[in-house]
Amino acid sequence: MATPQHQLILVLGGCRSGKSTFALQLAARLGRRKLFLATAEPLDDEMRERIAQHRMARGPDWTTLEEAHDPARVLDERAAKFDVVLIDCLTVWLGNLLAPHHGQPSRLEPARVVNLLVALGARQSHIIAVSNEVGLGIVPENELARRFRDEQGRLNQQIATIADTVVFMAAGLPMVLKGTLPGPHGS
Repeated sequence: MATPQHQLILVLGGCRSGKSTFALQLAARLGRRKLFLATAEPLDDEMRERIAQHRMARGPDWTTLEEAHDPARVLDERAAKFDVVLIDCLTVWLGNLLAPHHGQPSRLEPARVVNLLVALGARQSHIIAVSNEVGLGIVPENELARRFRDEQGRLNQQIATIADTVVFMAAGLPMVLKGTLPGPHGS
């Protein structure tokens, strides 16, 4: 069950807006026991290299778990063991569910989104969720891209509704849209 000292913080922004860097810095202020919940799948060499670079940049004081399809399960099973959980990123997670991989058809099971929302609402530690704001550009030309944009917008809105704090990043600068940023160790 969520307690007053455990905040849900949503960090939104465009690609390369500084979301992940800001989220890592914020997590470092919120506690010593930190879990990085990675949603990226190492499907090609470029992504494997990217994942390795991010892991090195975080350093050894992070526990990293990779979960491309069911972050709610990890939150339910592991979050209470940490001061802060950083999910990076929900956009990649949604893409994993919507994009066809390994010959599988594109599908989004609504229960996965509901399970994530329930797990975020029942937070057992601070949770920082990173997500892209993808609706600021032009209307995509194909059906899958439009569906992804729409689903991402809905997901961001649902999480923002239950979040204590929502931060929008632009050019590396945080703009607090809702709530206030917590101080060190939840104060």
